[in-house]
Amino acid sequence: MSQNNQEYGADQIQILEGLEAVRKRPGMYIGSTSERGLHHLVYEIVDNAVDEALAGFCSNIMVTINPDNTITVEDNGRGIPTGINSKAGIPAVEVVFTVLHAGGKFGGGGYKVSGGLHGVGASVVNALSNWLEVEICRDGKVYQQRYERGKTMYPLKEIGTCDPEKTGTKVTFSPDGSIFETTVFDFKTLKVRLRETAFLTKGLKIELKDLRVDPIEERVFHYEGGIKEFVTYLNRGNQELYPDVIYCEGEKDGVYVEVAMQHNDSFNDSSYSFVNNIITPEGGTHLAGFRSALTKTFNNYAREAKILKDNDAAFSGDDIREGLTAIISVKIEEPQFEGQTKQKLGNSEARGAVDSIVSEQLTYFLEQNPSVAKNICEKTLLAQRAREAARKARDLTRRKTALEGTALPGKLADCSDKDPKNCEIFIVEGDSAGGSAKTARSRATQAILPLRGKILNVEKAREDKIYANAEIKAMITAFGTGIHEDFDISKLRYHKIIIMTDADVDGAHIATLMLTFLYRFMPELIKQGYVYLAQPPLYKIEKNKKVWYAYSDEELNNILVEIGRDGNNKIQRYKGLGEMDAEQLWETTMDPEKRVLKRVMVNDENASDVDLTFSTLMGDKVEPRREFIEENAKYVQNLDI
Repeated sequence: MSQNNQEYGADQIQILEGLEAVRKRPGMYIGSTSERGLHHLVYEIVDNAVDEALAGFCSNIMVTINPDNTITVEDNGRGIPTGINSKAGIPAVEVVFTVLHAGGKFGGGGYKVSGGLHGVGASVVNALSNWLEVEICRDGKVYQQRYERGKTMYPLKEIGTCDPEKTGTKVTFSPDGSIFETTVFDFKTLKVRLRETAFLTKGLKIELKDLRVDPIEERVFHYEGGIKEFVTYLNRGNQELYPDVIYCEGEKDGVYVEVAMQHNDSFNDSSYSFVNNIITPEGGTHLAGFRSALTKTFNNYAREAKILKDNDAAFSGDDIREGLTAIISVKIEEPQFEGQTKQKLGNSEARGAVDSIVSEQLTYFLEQNPSVAKNICEKTLLAQRAREAARKARDLTRRKTALEGTALPGKLADCSDKDPKNCEIFIVEGDSAGGSAKTARSRATQAILPLRGKILNVEKAREDKIYANAEIKAMITAFGTGIHEDFDISKLRYHKIIIMTDADVDGAHIATLMLTFLYRFMPELIKQGYVYLAQPPLYKIEKNKKVWYAYSDEELNNILVEIGRDGNNKIQRYKGLGEMDAEQLWETTMDPEKRVLKRVMVNDENASDVDLTFSTLMGDKVEPRREFIEENAKYVQNLDI
């Protein structure tokens, strides 16, 4: 063994002082240093202001993206205390911004419930910023302090006076470019999160302004109806089954519970759970309590109303939740999350509280609204029959495969390598492009599955119809993972699933249909980063027997500037993959050395927004789709007319 000269003695054990730990391992505190982590900084400061609103002291929060990509968050809460903290010997505001695990949320009567519990919010934002300035109005005076990379620049100072009635905190910060991969804030990402926060805190007004654009872009979120309005908003892409949103509210064992729900004509369960306004993407005890109450209450009602006869099978939870949009929001004094990123709630009392409040109030609602109850039970019965039919279809498929060995679809041209890490599958639109792709591919690692025409829109079909669709069945079999409750990611046969469609409107539609199917039935493939979109070139440029490919109008211009614009240039605009021969297809779209792939990503934190986008684009209602197109038309890059 080679001798390692580095000493390992008592002094080699490092103690990271104060905020240094955060700068050294930012991912531990904000999840990542990507764009997602960057936006987390804003949420941490906003959540502090929301905690003031939950405590009943703040009604207005204003978030501004300044022209230089700094952020200002201003609230009209009580203002962070400016007095000297006896334990630290410095002003309380300085403790909040410079000491980890400090805050008013650990008991001590400052807050009853709050989302920021680990006491790392404000100090982490400070540690990961080039500079941060805080201004506080309290007791008729205005105070200010500035920090740079977590270090205090000067003691808290009084910079003026204000109306004694006016209180609040204003924080401006500039994220540190040496830590984050990007320091450019995205208006849309902030808009989704702030809208959600406003829905969850009824009566709170949140304003968002982007001063980087002209004219200034601004949105105001203010919902007196709270989560009832949230459900209506999420359901706008679908037809609701009954007019009123069912609402349950109450407190039990120190847990404040609020639930709003409404069924629509789709086939998906869109339930979102929150604890102290923080989304819990993996659910937890509160979601379990809600599901158990729902299943129990509907089964009891259906038996009593003789919708289910004595010998009929009971409704399953999945059947009752088909087409359900629900928001479960609990406020709890000491939430226990599983994991620092607060993905799942662990408090056992939340389960009992949600279960009991929802069971009791939902029972009253169903008894007082028999027509609504009957509607929901009829939809559930249809779902139950479809699930039974789908199960039979699945069992049949399984029996067949057991008899025939694992029969892969006939039109799949598989690859010879059997290690999924090295393998990729191209889902290609149409047989002609499929033919070129089969010739072009590298047989060892690239599989090709051509699809005929447009696949089924799963947003408008039940599971039994989906199993009967040949194109979708071919994909399920080729991927190897199964779907829904049979889904097993360890059986995935390819670590890159590449959707390769024409660069025109039809191609975009087919890609959207494919993504809808993957998002609804195999969401883990997208969450774990296995799904990609191929980027075929838009233009081929020939000059003096030399060939260039351009993937965008901008690239085309750059190439033309470089080679000179004259009569010798031959420019071809590709409409479809079928226009390329195998060699061109390999060179431009399939060769791992040269191709451009876009990975499809989904962020757990905006699950409700992603869901809404799919139901808006793929659902039955035209009006929300028109609004979506009007709002997003400005982002169109290639328009086929």
